[in-house]
Order: sequence, then structure tokens, then C-alpha cells
Amino acid sequence: MSIMLQKLNNIRTLRAMTREFSIDVLEEMLEKFRIVTEEKRSEEESLRENLAEKQEKINAWLELMKSEGISPDDLMGDIAAPTGTSKKRAARPAKYRFTDFNGEQKTWTGQGRMPKPLAQAVANGKSLNDFLI
Repeated sequence: MSIMLQKLNNIRTLRAMTREFSIDVLEEMLEKFRIVTEEKRSEEESLRENLAEKQEKINAWLELMKSEGISPDDLMGDIAAPTGTSKKRAARPAKYRFTDFNGEQKTWTGQGRMPKPLAQAVANGKSLNDFLI
């Protein structure tokens, strides 16, 4: 809540603020508050009417669809994506084959960090082309 709103909402603070104003100024402020309040009321009433009108239209369309034997699920059946399933990207094929420190044959796709045994072999003068599958 803003400081000004806190001051206007507290009767003691409001009394203290209005001590320096004349009755004419306070009456003018009161009239402006009334105008703003009425504008806000009419705005909210207009919103409520629009929402009620929209809901009325929705209900009318639903009744028309029911009379024709169409359900809302029929309309959304093709559009709605199945939940819980996601397409996973296929694993990348291995591009390089090398022997690790334990003597096991391993593969690497070429994506991500280079495996240490492969990096060590390249550092010792071998080419990545030597390990192509």
C-alpha cells in the first residue's frame, strides 16, 4: 500500500492533514472524491455487464452445440496436445571410437567435452581423424 493511501485511510492522519485546509477546500476535495468514486463504480458495473453478456453468449453457443450433438471436447480433440508425452530428440550417432585407460572400447559423438583418453591422445600428436568410425 502506498504511503499516500495509508495516510488517506487512517482517520487520525487524515484529521492532522486537513487541519491546514479551509472548509471550502475540503468540500471541493470531497466532491472530487465523489466523482472519482462514481466513475469507478460505473467502470466496474460495465465490466460486470460485459462479463455477464459474454457468459450468456457462451451458454447460448453451448446449448446450440448440444442440440446439434457436438461437445466442447469434440472441438478441442485435435487441437489439445497429449499431456505427459514429449518428443525426445534421437541420440546422436557416435563419430569416434577410442580405448580408455582401462582398455575398454568407448565411443564419442563429438558433442560436449572431449573424453580424457581421447584428449590425451590428441595432445600427444594423434589426429581426431585417426579415431573416426
